[in-house]
Amino acid sequence: MPRILPHILLKAMAVAALTIAVAPRLSAQGDAMLTHYWAVPTYYNPAAAGDTDNIRLRGGVRAQWTGIDNAPRTFAGAADTPFKFLGKRWGAGVVVQQESYGLFRNLTANAQIGYKHKALKGEFTFALQAGFFNEQFKGSEVYIPDDDDYHQSTDNALPDRDVAGNAFDLGLGVYYVHKRFKAGLSLLHANNPTVTFSDENGTQGSGEPSSSGDGTAKKYSFTANRTLYFNAEGNIPVKNTLFEVLPSVLIRSDFTFTDVAATVRARYNKMFSAGIGYRYGDAVSLMLGAELKGIFIGYSYDYHLSDIAKASSGSHEIFAGYNLKLDFSEKNRNKHKSIRIM
Repeated sequence: MPRILPHILLKAMAVAALTIAVAPRLSAQGDAMLTHYWAVPTYYNPAAAGDTDNIRLRGGVRAQWTGIDNAPRTFAGAADTPFKFLGKRWGAGVVVQQESYGLFRNLTANAQIGYKHKALKGEFTFALQAGFFNEQFKGSEVYIPDDDDYHQSTDNALPDRDVAGNAFDLGLGVYYVHKRFKAGLSLLHANNPTVTFSDENGTQGSGEPSSSGDGTAKKYSFTANRTLYFNAEGNIPVKNTLFEVLPSVLIRSDFTFTDVAATVRARYNKMFSAGIGYRYGDAVSLMLGAELKGIFIGYSYDYHLSDIAKASSGSHEIFAGYNLKLDFSEKNRNKHKSIRIM
């Protein structure tokens, strides 16, 4: 790879981060904006796969807007590892998500592969991910009162049965790892996957021969918007102590809506951590975490700053995982440890 390419990529990452940071702030339902985004970097960027010398497993749940019926509920799981192939370093991972909000349910599952290249005193990873996007709508649970002045109970724009569909989903990313910081850009749902709904009987729309009134069957579809992410995190040791400061940021934009999250955590002896976070115009967060013998567990609480706080007691997240250290040195390539003595 030409030496100038890493310099161009760093400049491109900086420009893109600035562009989406100054975009108008709005909110939209899409990929979950997790408070523990720093714990599951591959959820937002496939190029983060294998960014350490560990097999990394992470999984957790987010209960958003507790106290509100049909509020978003999210499960996210991720696994990734570095490996060597043909004398080169690579990263591989898998990510799954299941989310419910209102009458919608979605499920995504993706596989990730990335090529690693050392440059600028660090390591770049260029990655692709591919998988499927499943969307469901509970049309059988739609209820429109007879005295509604804005909608009709026979509105053809709404399915009257449960409908679901799948679409191919594609993403890509670049990630740079230095001993003191990491940063990356990614584009998820790069192909704008569109799900065409079909009901439980396999027919499109409401299942009627003609629901649009013009002799054609009614079709329903959902498109996952192309979404750009910038994420970065640092590691700042506190001199003459066992403490370190871990700042991080995540910026998301679908080119119409933009979200910004920033977090500062303090970690003691690489085991215990506590921190605060802020999502612009949305919430402040408190978080606690611990990592002992490779086992990770973290909890966060979000207090919302918008009017939603009048109806909700906040949002909660719990994440857990496991790290297994890998040794790529030549002298250990034929040695194995029993899992019983790790």
